[in-house]
Amino acid sequence: MEGIGRSLVAAGHKTNYHEAGQGEALFLLHGSGPGVSGWSNWARSMPAFSDKWRVIVPDIAGFGFTELKDDVKYDIKLWVAHLVDIMDALDIDQASFVGNSFGGALAIGLAVFAPERVKRLVLLGTPAGEFVQTAGLRGAWEYEPSLDNMRELMALFPFDQALITPELVQSRYEASARPGAQAALRKLIPQPNPEGETIVKGFPAAALAKITAPTLVVHGREDRVVPPQCGLLIANSVPNADLHLFGRCGHWVQAEQPRRFVALVRDFLSE
Repeated sequence: MEGIGRSLVAAGHKTNYHEAGQGEALFLLHGSGPGVSGWSNWARSMPAFSDKWRVIVPDIAGFGFTELKDDVKYDIKLWVAHLVDIMDALDIDQASFVGNSFGGALAIGLAVFAPERVKRLVLLGTPAGEFVQTAGLRGAWEYEPSLDNMRELMALFPFDQALITPELVQSRYEASARPGAQAALRKLIPQPNPEGETIVKGFPAAALAKITAPTLVVHGREDRVVPPQCGLLIANSVPNADLHLFGRCGHWVQAEQPRRFVALVRDFLSE
């Protein structure tokens, strides 16, 4: 099945991952949402970096094709421990991380709790601080598997609706329709309040201020899933951070601005 790669055990979870290239280690970390996996987020981006870096694309515990357990509490500490164990299993002491949305929050967690493991950070559409839950995040929890529902949900993510191809909708739907997949996802993301606003909480400014790694913050100006204010908070709080705001761009920076995104990240990682 598309998206299934190699396998290792980390934090007691049978873990699915993809790997390509040689050189310094570079992790590409996926976001959350129905049908998400490392492969669905990063398959097209891997070749753009694997000529120079050892690119690792894992499915984080509970997501994609990595095991989810009923008796495990899934939170940022578990996900950081899982990521550290993946690094240890692959004999990687330190790496750079490109994190998309949830993957960016995980990369922040690693940089806060295990800073010696992080060389550089690239954070795409990453939640931080507190903000009102958006339609995109609410829709991810409320989603019921069908092609129409997946198409409607995906429409909230990019600025350019031409990116919502039948092939994309079909592949994300098929992954989301695996038995138990949506029920599992609901255990991993905040449940919307039945009435009124739901407040989403990411790492606060005080935690971000502890990050010592050079950081590139990348956000879409028209992001309707994670507000651009989150990117600004990160850039204002991390001591060694730069911010690049892409205009006419939503939540999928790597897919919506692929050439400029790759050029920006390659330049940053090569400094």
